[in-house]
Amino acid sequence: MRYILGLVGSIFMLMLAGSPAQAQVPPTAAEISQYTGLHQAAANGDVEAIAALLAKGENPDPRDASERTPLHVAAYLGRHEAMRALATTGADPNALEYQAYDIVTIAAVANDVPTLKVALEIGGKATNVTSPYEGTALIASAHLGHDEVVAELIKAGAPLDHVNNLGWTALIEAVILGDGGLRHVNVVKALVEAGADVTIADRSGVTPLDHARQRGYTAMAEIIGGAK
Repeated sequence: MRYILGLVGSIFMLMLAGSPAQAQVPPTAAEISQYTGLHQAAANGDVEAIAALLAKGENPDPRDASERTPLHVAAYLGRHEAMRALATTGADPNALEYQAYDIVTIAAVANDVPTLKVALEIGGKATNVTSPYEGTALIASAHLGHDEVVAELIKAGAPLDHVNNLGWTALIEAVILGDGGLRHVNVVKALVEAGADVTIADRSGVTPLDHARQRGYTAMAEIIGGAK
């Protein structure tokens, strides 16, 4: 009975969850073409323009129509030097845009390890609660099977056992939203080896091990089942 209830509950929550990649809204080409000031400089990666504008007293965190700061724009576009220039002159590396994404989660969802490293370097926190799901960058990247990103976030102190508003941890998402393939197996292994609590169940009381077994994910089940 618990298996059936858990499976039904998981299917319902999967329908609600969607994809973090779909929830994020990077600036469109049309938006970028209309940017001015710091947003334009950030989109172009123009460090000199950033310095000049901020020297004139510009607000380092102006917002566009989607509440993106120039630092969000630079992160979306991988403008690393612009990210550094903005952060060193007062931009908030932990600001959230209208969907509650920060630069760390933006880079994590994009599977952009170089940008993630810059985001962490300039003060972005792996501990931030982000997204409409009140999750973390770690949960989003575990969901997507971004194993290199997961490793970086674990090193940066991401909370291993945060539970989002769907009732899921990073470990649960790696199992139920993953495809059982190598990248998601690597994510599960990294989380378990880092000390993620394998006993935390979803709202139906189904554990990560139960989910892995239900789906026939043998490699995941062996890793989770072998945790001490």
